[in-house]
Amino acid sequence: MSKAKRERVLSNSEAKAYAKYIRTSPQKLGLVAQLIRGRSAADALAQLSFNARRVSGEVRKVLQSAVANAENNHQLDVDRLFVKEVTVGKTLVMKRIRPRARGRAGQILKPMSNLTVVVKEREESE
Repeated sequence: MSKAKRERVLSNSEAKAYAKYIRTSPQKLGLVAQLIRGRSAADALAQLSFNARRVSGEVRKVLQSAVANAENNHQLDVDRLFVKEVTVGKTLVMKRIRPRARGRAGQILKPMSNLTVVVKEREESE
């Protein structure tokens, strides 16, 4: 007795990769994600390689994983892939305390984010 097989959410020409608990705020991650939306996969990887932001390395890993999923799991052509969708979500927030003057305490919030990258194969242009 096993569970029924779940239907595929994405179309046959799409692949997805997901990263949880990236140690940066969703706002900072969203700025990097905005750079690669709609670009070809090779162009997006080049853009992330030369980006100065710390989190761009994490986004690059997720994009490489999505491209590898497309190639190995779904037999898609890597040269025709483009970034269809990049979604940034908010997750846990670590709360820390910093001592302040006169016996008080200041709260330090250390947010984390989730990232989803969906790549899609372009149709044949004739």
